[in-house]
Amino acid sequence: MNISHTPDTVAAPYGPYSHAVEVPGGSRLLYISGEIGVQPDGVVPEGIEAQAEALWKNLIAILEDAGMGIGDLVKITTFLINFEDAAAAGAARAKYFGDARPGSATVIVKALLQPSWLIEIEAVAATSS
Repeated sequence: MNISHTPDTVAAPYGPYSHAVEVPGGSRLLYISGEIGVQPDGVVPEGIEAQAEALWKNLIAILEDAGMGIGDLVKITTFLINFEDAAAAGAARAKYFGDARPGSATVIVKALLQPSWLIEIEAVAATSS
């Protein structure tokens, strides 16, 4: 089981994440490439809400394929092209996270590989099983 570290001696996290997550020795690690909000049929929906929803469904499917779940996420990095989309991206994340608190960073970038992409997330997961 991964161990979250959010000490009382530093300011509380600004959102649903941990300051650090420790992965015990012998764990299986899964490095998830940058995922975008594309539907299984290859369509990229319009709008941040629809893209974020599709992205999290894709990420969960990848985790499940590896025998893992949201609770096994150790670190996620979110890339957004619009600062104004941060709240909607966070709401989509909260819908799936429950009590999971991986390490997290959000970066506002000038662009992603395709002009229609509004969000991309890369992640690392770990489990002892």
